[in-house]
Amino acid sequence: MKISSTTELLDCAVHAARTASAHAWAERHRRQEVQQHAAHDVKLVLDHECQMKAAAVIHARFPDHSILGEEASHDRDASRPRWIVDPIDGTVNFAHGWPLWCTSVAVEHEGRTLAGAICAPALDECYTATCDQPALLNGLPIAVSTVDRLAEALIMTDTNKEPQDFDAGTRLYGRFLHQARKARVMGSAALDICRVACGQGEGYTALGIYPWDTAAAALILEQAGGRFEIIEQLDDLRFRAIASNGHLHDEIRTVFLSVLAEGPAQAGGRKQGGSAR
Repeated sequence: MKISSTTELLDCAVHAARTASAHAWAERHRRQEVQQHAAHDVKLVLDHECQMKAAAVIHARFPDHSILGEEASHDRDASRPRWIVDPIDGTVNFAHGWPLWCTSVAVEHEGRTLAGAICAPALDECYTATCDQPALLNGLPIAVSTVDRLAEALIMTDTNKEPQDFDAGTRLYGRFLHQARKARVMGSAALDICRVACGQGEGYTALGIYPWDTAAAALILEQAGGRFEIIEQLDDLRFRAIASNGHLHDEIRTVFLSVLAEGPAQAGGRKQGGSAR
C-alpha cells in the first residue's frame, strides 16, 4: 500500500483532532451524560461521539486505513496504516469542568508513528509533529528543557486505577515529591507528555497506560528533543512508560524501577515477602 506524505497525514490528524475536540467543547454542557461508571474513571456519551467524529474525518480521507481507539474496535491489521485515537484524554477532568483535557490523533505504519496532533480547545493549544518535521505548538517550534538535575525538575505522574498498582503509584508520587522540585498529578497523559515536550516539565511516568494515550504525544516529545520509553508491556495494549527531557531519563527510570522492585504492599503497610519490625 502506498503511504501518503507525512504532511498529508498530519493535515488529516489535525483535522480529526480539531473536529473531535471542537465537538466536545461545543457540547461541554453535556459533560454529565455518563455512559459507564468505574471506581476511579468515567466514560461519557461524548467520548463515543468524539471518537466517531474523528473516525469520520479519517475515513473520508483514507477509507482503507484502520483505527485503534479507546472507544472503537481494536483493529490490529498491521498491513495498512493505523490511526490511534483518544477522543477525550482526561475525561474525568472534562467531566468536572477542568480545562486539562484534549483529543489525541496519531497515525502509524509498520511500528513507526508518522504523524500526530493533540488539540486542547479549553487551553487554545494544538501540538503537532511528524517523524520528519519538528514539534510545534500552535505553529511555533517547541523544545524540551535543559534541566539535568532531578532536584530542579517538575515530574508528572499518573494515578493508576488498577488495584494492584495503587500502592506503587502512591509510593512513586511520594518518591518524586521527595527527590524532585515538585511532583504533579494532572490527569491527562497526552498533555503531561506535551508539557515535557515544550519545557514546562521534565518528566512523566505511567504505571499503566495505552497507545491512544501516548502515540501522538510520544512523537511530539521525541521531535522536541525528548525521550519516551516503554518500560514493561503488561498485555497486548497496556504498558508502563516514562517520558523525559532526555537529560533526566536515566535518573527518572531508576526511581521508577526501584518502586516497582519493592512490590505491592500488604495490609498493615508491610511489603510482600517482608516481615514485621
